[in-house]
Amino acid sequence: MITILITGAGRGIGFEMARQAIDKGWNVIGSVRSVDAQRELAQKLPKMAVLNFDVTDHVAIEKVANAFHSPIDVLVNNAGILGPDRDRQTTSDMDFDGFAKVLETNVLSPLKIAQVFIPLLKQGNNPRLINISSKMGRMEFSSSDILAYRASKAALNKVTQALATDLKENGITCIAMHPGWVQSDMGGPEADITPEDSAAGILKVVSSVTLDDTGKFIDWDGMARSW
Repeated sequence: MITILITGAGRGIGFEMARQAIDKGWNVIGSVRSVDAQRELAQKLPKMAVLNFDVTDHVAIEKVANAFHSPIDVLVNNAGILGPDRDRQTTSDMDFDGFAKVLETNVLSPLKIAQVFIPLLKQGNNPRLINISSKMGRMEFSSSDILAYRASKAALNKVTQALATDLKENGITCIAMHPGWVQSDMGGPEADITPEDSAAGILKVVSSVTLDDTGKFIDWDGMARSW
């Protein structure tokens, strides 16, 4: 049985990944950042273990990781934020405090979570570290809107490359994934695909990737893309 840990599992893509992984018979662990969200998710998906920690709270992350005693096969860094209002994420008008919060949540937190759970991944079966990124962070996209978010995903991509390089000798596959433009709180109702389709695509990739794929940037539909 595959054991998967998904951060930000309370809604959107994270919730759908958790739900569909349970349907596959996987052992699913999900994280949310409040007690109320923990209770709500436990009621919706009673077959999963629900953890309560803020991904920006490094002390809480370490406490949770230290309480684990079983291997993890898949770690999905899914939790993330869009950041300040769109009109405050431009080159001419930037909410710098908001920008810093986006970087803390979308870049520093995935790295910290990876660090503390690597010992358990090393014990896993075909261990995989999946960072949910976005094509908006790819260098070939020159659009300047939602700059804080774009910059955070570009930085996460570089972190992913570095993790892939360092973890390969431990047999841990590390990739970044674009989940698609998803109809969620972040993507909005005009987006291209549903959370159900995105999650299904991500889990299909998660099920098939091997160490030969480490360091790649892969779309939710399985297509490898340039950085």
